[in-house]
Amino acid sequence: MTTLTRRLFGATLLATPLLFGATDARAAGANFVTAWTASAHGPYPAGNPTAQPELRFAFPAPEAGAKDQSFRLIVRPDIWGQQARIRLSNAFGTRPVTFDGVYLGVQLSGSAVLKGTNRAVTFAGKPSVIVAPGQSAISDPVTLPFAPESPVLAGRRLAVSFHVVGESGPMTWHAKALTTSYLAPPGSGSRGGEEGEAGFPFSTTSWYFLDAVDMAAPAGTRTVVTFGDSITDGTASTINGDDRWPDVFARRLHAAYGSRFAVVNQGIGGNQVLGPAEYTTAKPANGGPSALQRIERDIVSLSNVGAVIWLEGINDFGNAGASAEEVIAGVREGVKRLRAGIPGVRILMGTLTSSLNSSNGTYGSFPIEEKRRAFNQFVRGAGIFDGVVDFDAATFDARNGELRAEFVPNSTTGGPGDKLHPNRAGYLAMGNAVDLKMVVGK
Repeated sequence: MTTLTRRLFGATLLATPLLFGATDARAAGANFVTAWTASAHGPYPAGNPTAQPELRFAFPAPEAGAKDQSFRLIVRPDIWGQQARIRLSNAFGTRPVTFDGVYLGVQLSGSAVLKGTNRAVTFAGKPSVIVAPGQSAISDPVTLPFAPESPVLAGRRLAVSFHVVGESGPMTWHAKALTTSYLAPPGSGSRGGEEGEAGFPFSTTSWYFLDAVDMAAPAGTRTVVTFGDSITDGTASTINGDDRWPDVFARRLHAAYGSRFAVVNQGIGGNQVLGPAEYTTAKPANGGPSALQRIERDIVSLSNVGAVIWLEGINDFGNAGASAEEVIAGVREGVKRLRAGIPGVRILMGTLTSSLNSSNGTYGSFPIEEKRRAFNQFVRGAGIFDGVVDFDAATFDARNGELRAEFVPNSTTGGPGDKLHPNRAGYLAMGNAVDLKMVVGK
């Protein structure tokens, strides 16, 4: 068996989750569209968080995870509806996790919820749910009477609160939220029904257990999945600024087409197309499972996906030493799986932005640059995509082969930047580079 074959087909597959899907939506009497996601990428603390506060007071023992404590996760649905449902994931757990005290409400400020908006969430009619290791659970639809048809809630954030009963063990999480959420102390019990902030003294820039939110939407509404690594996840953009390139693209799409589309972000910092060959709770990697391992869970399983924008490959070159030919073969395989899993899906592929002279490991070397150029040549001429987003052209400085100088300084933590991750200005250019007509197919 060749190295490439092992990378493509020999990976340890993730457990199959319970899925959002058309059957669930019909049973609920509504058309659901996935409106927010965060790819579950590993067991805490494996990962690449940004600007993470000290968490030893909230989680004294990472192997024990959460212990009789509540979470208030702050997320921004790309569209709102009069019903919502959530998916809780135990993808990387080693023991069943019991959740109760689950609520959805509009964030007021900090960890406070807007008065009168907090709504209890049930699972199969019950106020609690046990999620087995490697599995997920989908809630019942929750009516949101405060979400009118008008766009008054556009851009507002949803507070998703829940309580972990007992000790969770390893926590499934998404490290790089770039959004502040809130945690109750261990042993403090169920606090999700509270509207105030007193019960949630600790903050975090990561999301835990929650990996998707669906909203009821008119028939024909579609989800656009942005899929990739840290450049999609938003490294070096602004904490709580919603200025990753998918955010910029989403605002443009809404300005042109209203709420006919919802854009969600399935980027993971450090992610690769091919590697690692094995990814388990006992053997995690900071970049999470490969793109090929997570296509089913992170794209196919979502509700009403109409298009995918895929930007990935630089970590395979700069971190794993893969060849351009290997990564190209992986992308071809991923496209086949997407088309088989979602007939009619539109697939757009992004060209890789420059990392030449980056201060980040080997990413800045010329051999990596040669692989990047070969990969981009494939993307532009392959003919297997429904469109190409030329992120490289939008950010490239032809004078030196690097990212344009104004796109380099870090917008999150300050400092000079690493010449790998674009900043807020760079992501703005990338979000503006997406041809909306290629996405919608008209």
